[in-house]
Amino acid sequence: MLPIPIHFRLEAADGHAAEEYRLNQQDIEVRRLQPDQREVVWHRLTADEIAGHVKRNTVVARWLERRLGWRRLLWACQPEDSPDSSQSSDQVSDYFAA
Repeated sequence: MLPIPIHFRLEAADGHAAEEYRLNQQDIEVRRLQPDQREVVWHRLTADEIAGHVKRNTVVARWLERRLGWRRLLWACQPEDSPDSSQSSDQVSDYFAA
């Protein structure tokens, strides 16, 4: 099985713009690439932006799910000021239906 890359690039059909996503430690970041741009800055995706990808089932959401797993992806959709955010995603217990 091939490893899932840490970077994910989406290119426009006309080749003029692209978006590149990456996992940077605990953050999911994006940058917009344009042919005439010299320096491109990475921006951290907010919980709402990640949730938007998940709700629309975009290719970005599917890549993130394969890379992070569905539990960690759903955890990334939680706003940081949420009461549930005091517990890290690594401390979340698995629950199974009986």
